[in-house]
Amino acid sequence: MPTEQNVQTVKDFFAAIGRGDREALLALVAEDIEWIIPGKDWPLAGTHRGHAGLVNLLETASRSLETSTEPREFVARGDRVLVIGFARGKVKTTNKPFEDDWIFAITVRDGKLVSIREYIDTQALARASEADTDLTRSPTESRAAQRAL
Repeated sequence: MPTEQNVQTVKDFFAAIGRGDREALLALVAEDIEWIIPGKDWPLAGTHRGHAGLVNLLETASRSLETSTEPREFVARGDRVLVIGFARGKVKTTNKPFEDDWIFAITVRDGKLVSIREYIDTQALARASEADTDLTRSPTESRAAQRAL
């Protein structure tokens, strides 16, 4: 496929994510899609395969995060499309905000996304995912502990 069509397919994918349109998403990805998110010890990290893996990933993301994602630039060469973007949101379990500059490396074949590799600010997400350790202490105990240090 021409590079311009690959870029449009990726733009359509991000638009479908923004609308929460599961049918459109599944129509845009190959049956054997592979989506890799680096990291460990947080719900979205790992390799997600196939339509079932994609649906599970998106449901987990919806339960875990409130986020707005903004693709800002599309750089393409042949079947590879790099998307440079920004996300802002919060982790629901901690209510902590995060900001994340990211890049998605996407491969498109025959009009469908076949692989996605995310390059994200894992530290920003890890910080937002950390629970406050002083939640079990009263404010007076926390101040006393800080003075003792």
